[in-house]
Amino acid sequence: MPTPSEHTRLQLELYLQIRAEAAWPQLAGLHVRHRGQYAYVEGELADGERLKLMRLRYTGTASRWGFALHDPAGDRYQDALLPTGSHSGTPEDALDTACHLHLTTLNS
Repeated sequence: MPTPSEHTRLQLELYLQIRAEAAWPQLAGLHVRHRGQYAYVEGELADGERLKLMRLRYTGTASRWGFALHDPAGDRYQDALLPTGSHSGTPEDALDTACHLHLTTLNS
């Protein structure tokens, strides 16, 4: 079970922040917490509320991470497929998938 280096963790946070700013104006910010091979990502709304979005699992490369969505009903993370049909992909694809699910359901 590999764990990401400090450089890889910072790179992940930068990639996610850039994507959030470019594609998800509903988010005032992102918060990433690292624990072992996992990165837990929360989105912050304009009113300060935080939403648990996803968990990423380091696979040994900075460009491909395992993906799990946060399930608010059970307050847990569940492995999920990206639109590519894979359980792993780029951090940006993972963020887009999680935000599409969590942020569009807020506006419904």
